[in-house]
Amino acid sequence: MLNSYSYQAALAASESIHWRIEDIIGGEKRLDFTRHFMPESLAQTEALPFLLKEEKRILNQIRGNAYLCIFGLVEEFILPFVLDHARPQLQGDDYRVRALLQFAGEEAKHIQLFKRFKQEFEDGFGTECQVIGPPEAIATAILAHDPLGVALTTLHIEWMVQSHYIDSIKDNRDLDPQFKSLLKHHWIEEVQHAKLDTLMVEALAADRSEEQIMRAVEEYLEIGGFLDNGLQQQVEFDLESFEQASGHTLSETQREEFRRVQLKANRYTYLGSGMTHERVLETLEWLTPKARQRVESVSPAFC
Repeated sequence: MLNSYSYQAALAASESIHWRIEDIIGGEKRLDFTRHFMPESLAQTEALPFLLKEEKRILNQIRGNAYLCIFGLVEEFILPFVLDHARPQLQGDDYRVRALLQFAGEEAKHIQLFKRFKQEFEDGFGTECQVIGPPEAIATAILAHDPLGVALTTLHIEWMVQSHYIDSIKDNRDLDPQFKSLLKHHWIEEVQHAKLDTLMVEALAADRSEEQIMRAVEEYLEIGGFLDNGLQQQVEFDLESFEQASGHTLSETQREEFRRVQLKANRYTYLGSGMTHERVLETLEWLTPKARQRVESVSPAFC
């Protein structure tokens, strides 16, 4: 076994956490559009010197909107994946079944939370900001892959959430407190999800040969490539939203620099930071050292 995680411990930890969507969004709990939403380490707006201070804040908020919407989008495939993993085991370990169903219920709550956020953002920001989708089509494309490849993708996402919050959001006083609150409550539950994902990877890898594991790793990388194509489209959406919201039409040279900088930022946010996370790499090495070596050979392109 890779670690000391257990379904029983994860379930107990999840059941000790109590928050409702209505407690953290709506009413007086509103987004502050005079503040930044995203840390600079992820937003990378300072790397665009042709933008004014106010324009950088606008772009930062556009990135924040996409950030939560994309989390909502990926959880649209995580939810059915977890349920599919739980279904064959209904007559097995009771703690495992309950922990996975709790996991699924929390993912459904997160999807609903991010939909509420999107509506509040649209009401307050004043400009419609497109986000890649539709979620159902993306979920279908991802779930068509090897379940172990999907599990590795889910593991990547869960540990990525941990690093983003701990490393650059939790103690950042420059960010809107309401946006930080949404990320905090999401992170609190994702802590246990990362552990459960690790256990799912272990279960799905059991009795597989090294060759079969490496095929699943290639499918994980294929999913990453699929998401990368989506990120390239998201940069185009963000560029269009920025010009509409700011009233600043960039020159073609500035647009190209915007695309270059923001694609690099998006790639690190959603791909590089997960592919290089030590817990992800530890799991890959546990599967087979070749798996870690393969991912480490690819990850620099997304960092």
